[in-house]
Amino acid sequence: MRDPLLLRRRLDDIDLQERYRRRRTVESPQAAEILVDGRWLVNFCSNDYLGLANHPAVIQALQRGALEFGVGAGAAHLVCGHGRPHQALEEELASFMNRDRALLFSTGYMANLGVISALLGRGDAVFEDRLNHASLLDGARLAGARLKRYGHANPPGLEAMLSGAPADQILIATDGVFSMDGDLALVHELAVLAKRHDAWLMIDDAHGVGVLGEKGRGLLEMTGHSQDEVPIMVGTLGKAFGTFGAFVAGSADLIEYLIQRARTYIYTTALPPAIAEATRTSLILVEEESWRRDQLAARIRQFKRGAQHLGLKLMESITPIQPLVIGDNRATMQASEQLRNSGFWVSAIRPPTVPDGTARLRITLTSMHTEEQVDRLLEALSRLPLIKLGRPNVERGIA
Repeated sequence: MRDPLLLRRRLDDIDLQERYRRRRTVESPQAAEILVDGRWLVNFCSNDYLGLANHPAVIQALQRGALEFGVGAGAAHLVCGHGRPHQALEEELASFMNRDRALLFSTGYMANLGVISALLGRGDAVFEDRLNHASLLDGARLAGARLKRYGHANPPGLEAMLSGAPADQILIATDGVFSMDGDLALVHELAVLAKRHDAWLMIDDAHGVGVLGEKGRGLLEMTGHSQDEVPIMVGTLGKAFGTFGAFVAGSADLIEYLIQRARTYIYTTALPPAIAEATRTSLILVEEESWRRDQLAARIRQFKRGAQHLGLKLMESITPIQPLVIGDNRATMQASEQLRNSGFWVSAIRPPTVPDGTARLRITLTSMHTEEQVDRLLEALSRLPLIKLGRPNVERGIA
């Protein structure tokens, strides 16, 4: 018999563990400063890395797209929802990424679920970095394949697992930029192992595309790896591109197979065509306005130098994601609230999003931030009790 108090007890238990999540309401467009619950805060937790979410040209493209194609797509891509903007964006993304074809998905989560469940099934195996995004882990579960998790950024450990785990089909899947740590996948080592063990290699570069590489093509541009070496590449459009949705890029056969077999593509309404039109403009800005990446890189360097001067032990990240591990859930929440009282919005990230004992402030930089705003954040961090009480030396992944 259903217990009417079951959910309330579960919620109370989440709260008791200092893991309760509470939403705040943003009342302004995304920017370096945003209005949150009636108060202006400097925003250091956004993934709008290049400042395109509120760009006038992107807004105008969205408006033009809505006027020409309406709002909703009306149906799934394989019914009557695949419009000219979708087709154009897919072709432009494929060209941008130097890949044969690209395929749009409604979200990055759906892209990862769709790819893994389409390629693998029972009798197959997927090997994933222990710190992978939840969508990659859930993709393996949906596929029914054996999920094996290797130690974070540990190719030797992965090789040992690959050698002892025969399977019909093998997939190695990893984040490109790890979303909570900010460090990079060891693409070269993974590509060597994938070739040696005749495995697929899949890189989810959600936080790298637009940000990394001279042209903003992401981690694989930065490392110089081709489609042959990394057959499956996933990118999202709601971060550096400032819009919404995701894509998979790869060979013509891969994309055609996903169209036929990826359930999260086949059985969902297509992305609004106006969003696709807006993203086409974002893509132009990503390609042509390299100063945005230059400015972002300058803010990252400024923050890292300032943190080092304060004695803060950041994680090993060259990306906009600069985590400061505190460890204790309550102390992390208190630090986030103190920063909010000082006029800064910095997210407190707690388990199960990160491993137990590694609760952290996830500080993200964008090209919109000014030198003065970064300096003020550093000053506010210096006033936190956790800094005053000895500036803890926090090693990677350990509080």
